[in-house]
Amino acid sequence: MEESVRKYERVIMGIDPGTNVMGYGVLGVNGKKPEVIVMGVIQLSKFESHYKRLHRIFERVTGLVEQYLPDELAIEAPFFGKNVQSMLKLGRAQGVAMAAALSRDIPIAEYAPLSIKQSVTGTGSASKESVAEMLKRTLNIPPDHMPHLLDATDALAAALTHFYMTGRPPIGKGPKSWKDFIAKNPDKIAPRLR
Repeated sequence: MEESVRKYERVIMGIDPGTNVMGYGVLGVNGKKPEVIVMGVIQLSKFESHYKRLHRIFERVTGLVEQYLPDELAIEAPFFGKNVQSMLKLGRAQGVAMAAALSRDIPIAEYAPLSIKQSVTGTGSASKESVAEMLKRTLNIPPDHMPHLLDATDALAAALTHFYMTGRPPIGKGPKSWKDFIAKNPDKIAPRLR
């Protein structure tokens, strides 16, 4: 899937922050057509120190930025959980990934997990598996290119959400109703809903 980024008008990198596994995905866009350049994960569990994990996140995200030259970074915002220590660590991981992008002057957009699921699947309660399946269909990803760890597809979903959010037509120019949207975008409708 990895291709030269020079052939795209716009490159969007997505990040799914994590302290054990961090997902990343890169979309290339020409006109209104996004396609996958690469997706994968950064394994962090081998580092015992939380600070070494943060250092590795910074190194790898910086390396990905230098390799794929994204125009923008879309990152999943931390969700609010009951475990304060986990939230703090996740927030640090997100902040370090953001700092790596900012060090290369890459603009950042944050999206809540619910918004990403809603944008990609049409429902905010979708499972990670549903998100991955919808990405496979929407972006025509061959089954053998689908990753085993869903952190990669979550990151790609953040990038696709950013593409959708920044490519919206001005108010009054979009579809008049869901029926109008479906008629104009049959490729965005899951087969079971047709």
